[in-house]
Amino acid sequence: MAMKTIVTLSAHNIFFKFRGNFTNNSFSKTHFPNFHSYSSSSSNDNGHTQSKFQKVANLNDALNLFDQMSQTRPLPSIVKFTQLLQSLTKMKHFSHSIDLFKKMCALGVPVDNYTMNIIIKCCCHLYRTNEAFAALGFCFRRCIVPDVFIYSALLDGLILEDRILEAEIFFKKLIKQKLCEPNVVMYSTMIKGLCKVGNNVIAIQLLSLMDVNGCKPNVVTYSTIIDSLCKDKMIDDAFKLFKEMVFQKGISADVITYNCLIDGLCNLGRWDEAPKMLQEMLDVGISPDVKTFSILVDAFCKEGMIEEAENVIDIMIKKGVVPDIVTYNSLIDGYCLRGEMSKAKTIFDSMVFRGLVPNVVSYSTLLNGYCKSLKIDEAMGLFNEITRKGLKHDVVTYNTMIQGLFQVGRCGDARKLFDEMHGKGQIPDQLTYGIILEGLCNNRQIEEALSLFHLMDEAMGLFNEITRKGLKHDVVTYNTMIQGLFQVGRCGDARKLFDEMHGKGQIPDQLTYGIILEGLCNNRQIEEALSLFHLMGDSKLNMGIVVYNILIDAASKCGKFDIAKGLFRDLTNKGMHPNIRTYNVMISGLCREGLLGDAKRLFLKMEESGFRPDNVTYRVLLQGYLKNNQCDDVEMLLQEMDGRGYSLDATTLSLLLDQIAGGSLNNTLLDLMSKLVPKELMNSPNFSPN
Repeated sequence: MAMKTIVTLSAHNIFFKFRGNFTNNSFSKTHFPNFHSYSSSSSNDNGHTQSKFQKVANLNDALNLFDQMSQTRPLPSIVKFTQLLQSLTKMKHFSHSIDLFKKMCALGVPVDNYTMNIIIKCCCHLYRTNEAFAALGFCFRRCIVPDVFIYSALLDGLILEDRILEAEIFFKKLIKQKLCEPNVVMYSTMIKGLCKVGNNVIAIQLLSLMDVNGCKPNVVTYSTIIDSLCKDKMIDDAFKLFKEMVFQKGISADVITYNCLIDGLCNLGRWDEAPKMLQEMLDVGISPDVKTFSILVDAFCKEGMIEEAENVIDIMIKKGVVPDIVTYNSLIDGYCLRGEMSKAKTIFDSMVFRGLVPNVVSYSTLLNGYCKSLKIDEAMGLFNEITRKGLKHDVVTYNTMIQGLFQVGRCGDARKLFDEMHGKGQIPDQLTYGIILEGLCNNRQIEEALSLFHLMDEAMGLFNEITRKGLKHDVVTYNTMIQGLFQVGRCGDARKLFDEMHGKGQIPDQLTYGIILEGLCNNRQIEEALSLFHLMGDSKLNMGIVVYNILIDAASKCGKFDIAKGLFRDLTNKGMHPNIRTYNVMISGLCREGLLGDAKRLFLKMEESGFRPDNVTYRVLLQGYLKNNQCDDVEMLLQEMDGRGYSLDATTLSLLLDQIAGGSLNNTLLDLMSKLVPKELMNSPNFSPN
């Protein structure tokens, strides 16, 4: 990140130089005329103004009071003006605070550190940190010596805008040039910034530096790093730091610290440890808050443990902790993940009766559930309800709805919604374009090949639009586009895009490699796929069992079974282990070649190697026997399938019925077969057990 601020110091003066246009900003020199000298003594304050000041409850009160103060002569002290600014800031009217500050300057009210601290904080809260630094320059010109609070506010502003590198440089210069002695707040702010970008190592080093410089960390400092470690799944390191804080430094943990640790344990699925932390929390006299319970509810819901989540809510209510919108959103999400949309909607509706107003997250969660369950009409109704309730669609709700429409083949409606998204001022993100590309590529319900190619051309146009919008293609979008091109046989275009991917600095991953190989194989370009495989040599990309499964299956189907057998031997020589898919592909190839004895031996070896044959394995072997008119082991295989709870598919059932009709199998097998036929096949006109 380029530095936008350069700190330059000399022996006699300190000034800040800014890159960019700051001549017209709200803190330019024209806004700060020379001040007249006014006494700051409280004896000059009007008693009526003071009583009015105590009644400030909203923006209008504050503005009216300012008008009254500005007309009072002599003017009230800077203390009163600063208190008014502070009241506005607490009400989060940051822009109005800045406007009143300008008027104060025009009136000639002398400002001090406290005033400047408030204004700098307002600029930073508005993500106008460059203007905050301009205000710092104003401090220097007016001989107001910035203190640690002003510098801390500026540091926090940089971090709010994710300008972490600039914040780090600024912080180091403050220490090196001895502009101020950082306090625990400033250290904690810098640590927060480092943790924000996952730089936990430097954050911990800065924590150690605090001790060296005689600044004692507090629970906020430690909790910030603990939370970052937990989010990065470094839970053991988080507990190590937790013990250092409590046992070595004597700093008591608070509810936030415990919430971070419990959340970290739940995210890693360490369920047995989370209740222990909760109990420890109670033992030291810290009561769980709504966030503690919400963390547990969310964790249980994500694991599909809805009953446990509801039990937590019951305990929560008994303890007098009222569930909030976050708690109920998690519960709604849990039911949506299980596809229980009626229960999810019931929870959604119950929120209103409990005095909670559903937010955009509530709607987005329920919307996602409807789309995943392919209940698009209900989803669209909910989508329209959002605006009727006075809420605004965000990128997430648009992405969810567009994806849902593509999933049911409503490509036209999806594109209309995409256009509406533009019209409503919502900027599509990388995920939006990925959804559009995937939707266009996956929707192949087109009668003529020309229409399908037109659909792919449309996808290609959208892919190019990403660059025009200034978004960067990532590996996911390349993978989606390459796969789509292979699906319609445009192998040349797919390869060109693959080469472009390299040229743009995007490193293909295991999935990319698999898509290329599978795409070539599905388009009967097995020789090219094998060439690419051999070209990669001993690369890590060639060490995945998925790659071997793709090539073995393709070689077998193309009549190159010797190559398939060679690949099967090669993977074991490299120390890899076949999985169920590998065995199924090989058994299918052996049956296709009429090598039923070898297929049976591999079938038996499969179970000996610890891989239990699945439904597909039995179906493939049965089809091999039946197609080659070898019926000796058929009854035994059917009995094993029955014992394992497996079922027949339409192809295998049809072959069995043909063999029974031809007299090769006894019709007494019909009773056994009836146990293996799924309900949807029971009404087959060729099947009757009587």
